[in-house]
Formats: sequence, structure tokens, C-alpha cells
Amino acid sequence: MRLSEDVLKKLIRQVANTRPDEASCDDCFHQLDQFAELVLAGRPAAEAMPLLQDHLARCGDCREEFQALLAVLRAMDQ
Repeated sequence: MRLSEDVLKKLIRQVANTRPDEASCDDCFHQLDQFAELVLAGRPAAEAMPLLQDHLARCGDCREEFQALLAVLRAMDQ
């Protein structure tokens, strides 16, 4: 299987943007509830958990999970 030029460029960008202190998707998954509770409480979640905030900014899948979790928690609160 050959990768298209667009896919290769995307992979290269992702590797170039990877940081040594970056949170993984597993890290994100295990801390997402804490991050969501901070957001719902109106506390500075990004300051309290900057690696998680950075991961959510970079990872669309985890960001979708976070948004879904927030929606559920908000619905339960009403």
C-alpha cells in the first residue's frame, strides 16, 4: 500500500509538532472527567491541566469525546 502525498505531509506535520511532554490519548481519556468538572465549575481547566488542554487542541477524536462528555454532564445537571 502506498501513501498519498497528502497523507505523508500530514504525518510529517504531526511528527514535527509532537512534544516530549505531550499527553497521549490514554492520558487524556483517564483525566477527561476531571477536566470536564473544572470546566463546568467555571475554573481555569487549561491552567490546571495544560497538557490535557494542549492534547484536546491537537486531537480531534479526544476533543469530540470531551464535547460529548460535557453535553451529557450539562444535560444531567438540568
